[in-house]
Amino acid sequence: MGKTNASSPAVFVLLGFSARSLEPILFILVSIFYVVSIVGNSIIILVSCMDVRLHTPMYFFLTNLSFLDLSFSTSIVPQLLVNLWGPQKTISYGGCVAQFYVSHWLGATECLLLAVMAYDRYAAICRPLHYTAIMQPQICVGLAFTSWFGGLITSIVGSTFTMLLPLCGKNRIDHFFCEMPLILQLSCMDTSLNELEMYLASFVVVVLPLSLILVSYGHIARAVFKIKSVEVRRKAFNTCSSHVAVVSLFYGSIIFMYLQPAKSNSHEKGKFIALFYTVVTPMLNPLIYTLRNKDVKRALRHISIGNCCDFSGK
Repeated sequence: MGKTNASSPAVFVLLGFSARSLEPILFILVSIFYVVSIVGNSIIILVSCMDVRLHTPMYFFLTNLSFLDLSFSTSIVPQLLVNLWGPQKTISYGGCVAQFYVSHWLGATECLLLAVMAYDRYAAICRPLHYTAIMQPQICVGLAFTSWFGGLITSIVGSTFTMLLPLCGKNRIDHFFCEMPLILQLSCMDTSLNELEMYLASFVVVVLPLSLILVSYGHIARAVFKIKSVEVRRKAFNTCSSHVAVVSLFYGSIIFMYLQPAKSNSHEKGKFIALFYTVVTPMLNPLIYTLRNKDVKRALRHISIGNCCDFSGK
């Protein structure tokens, strides 16, 4: 691919973190976080599929979120571990393009899916009598598909416009993975239109979904405070607290990374923020949902006990 276009290098050099002495420590930490992320998200998916009591809209969307986190971290972490372990800090042009498209797609999809999950919680708490009619199975599938497809379209448009930019042989990316603002920095032509497209896309997939989340939880908070029963109020709060924690972690880091001028994204602070939302957040999400969710913990115990009994019987 690099030979067909003289402006595209055969490989990109990922400069990673400036403090090389941190690489062995980062390799160990990232490996641990990645394994925990794989195990945790896989458990969420399996439990949600195996336990009939979790066949609800909330856990359907949670399964989508877990699969998203699993895929998102997998699109970045293996290459990061390779670069942290060895002296080679390179990624092929094709690998960079694939990582660029996939990570962009999954990141945009997660923004939209978190908004859908907030709407689900709004319908459950503010419209409990109509919840079954509002969140019918076909509607849930449609909302999930819209999130995935919307993220895909966003990635195809933004990533394609970015990869069409001439790089004039530049191949050193001051980051640990291929990301839009960093590719823009390599271009040898004006990137104003690309940056405008990036800001518009960020508005559509970051600002608008976040606004919907805030409005949904504004209505939820008002409805919860009107509930006289302390027990019911606590149950409603526990139902939403996990999602609020996940939204805060994900959107906080995304806003810091993307809603700023592209030329300022090369700082070391930005790399650690990116490391947080690509490695740590996918690991924390299943922990947040399992530790704070009685239904998931009950389903885990039920499946574990059932498997132990089956094993003992055999």
